[in-house]
Amino acid sequence: MAPMTTATIVVAAVIIAAVVLLLLLRGRGTAQLQGPQPGAKQVPPAAQRPKASVFGGETAAATPQPEPSPRPAPQKPLPSGAPAAGAPTPSAAPPSKQPKPAKRGDVAGLRKGLAATRGGFIARLSSIFQGKKEIDPAILEQVEEVMLSSDVGPKTTRVILDRLRDQLAKNELRDADAVWDALRAEALRILGIGGGAVRMSQKPTVVLMVGVNGVGKTTTIGKLATRYIAGGKKVVLAAGDTFRAAAVQQLEVWGKRVGSDVVKGKEGADPGAVAFDATTKAKDAGADLLLVDTAGRLHTKVPLMDEIKKVRKTIAKALEGAPHETLLVLDATTGQNALTQASMFKEALDLTGIVLTKLDGTAKGGIVLAICEELGVPVRYVGLGERADDLREFDAEDFVEALFGRGDEGAGGDGSQAA
Repeated sequence: MAPMTTATIVVAAVIIAAVVLLLLLRGRGTAQLQGPQPGAKQVPPAAQRPKASVFGGETAAATPQPEPSPRPAPQKPLPSGAPAAGAPTPSAAPPSKQPKPAKRGDVAGLRKGLAATRGGFIARLSSIFQGKKEIDPAILEQVEEVMLSSDVGPKTTRVILDRLRDQLAKNELRDADAVWDALRAEALRILGIGGGAVRMSQKPTVVLMVGVNGVGKTTTIGKLATRYIAGGKKVVLAAGDTFRAAAVQQLEVWGKRVGSDVVKGKEGADPGAVAFDATTKAKDAGADLLLVDTAGRLHTKVPLMDEIKKVRKTIAKALEGAPHETLLVLDATTGQNALTQASMFKEALDLTGIVLTKLDGTAKGGIVLAICEELGVPVRYVGLGERADDLREFDAEDFVEALFGRGDEGAGGDGSQAA
């Protein structure tokens, strides 16, 4: 073998040195990757690992790299509702969103509005049973007297008393509480024939308001408009009482107050023509509700009753199926006269409901029983004051509870012998 030249020896030494250096570098990289042996094995992120050169060494870094922070140990799942580690612990958990309770009738407000009737009709009934532990037929005679004097009416009183006598004969009314409960049940049966708000059957729904002079038709229209506009409905008013300039002006005041259009004609104009124009305008304007005022008319005057029939027919020409509601407004303070009015108007018109105004001003609220029992026409609203929200949708259960239930108002503070 030829002796190695100096150049060969130098090359071989360089190669050996390079191999040794490479082995040392690989050993140090492995040690860095493995890290300390005790505990869990930790691997730095790939982005922070040293890059190898094409020769297997490390690429020089332009800037020193910080030591990679160790990964946190995996956490066990926390129980439901427990705060996360490191999160601030709130002093109290925020209250959960509870569903709103179902809306109930304002029985207390009704009871307050019916204070006069509770202090009259109901208090007198209550006094009959005061201290009575046993019931005899003579007590029912006293009940009959109170009911007749409270405008319940002879026919309705007879129906109620016949039912009570039948239960008494069957020994079902053993004490005062049982009789009181039976009276409440009869009132609920009579008043439960219907009621509630105007039925919005189509767009526009046309409501014809009728009644004699002074019962509060125009005011009731204003209150109804207030209610429905507050509910997001578009309402148009028709000033069909063309014989009284004051009625038109009153309706215009309501229209400005609630933001409702008012359709009117000249003084003395044909009320049917006004109703026709109003129906057409409400239809074209996309209104939800049209409330038509009419002139007060005596129920005993045939020509006036014929005129209101003509108004109905005219409205039907403008919109098929209209008017959808015909509401009779009655003054509760007129007692049996209100029942007579209702009977005459029912003969002339297809009444769909009664609005009983000024009920807070009478101690003879028994008229509401007579109207429903004898005419079969439901009460839709009751007026218990001057404010717009004092016109209340009629609900039989709430009304009976307000009259017969326990409360602070009324004579004797209780007004009943049973809850």
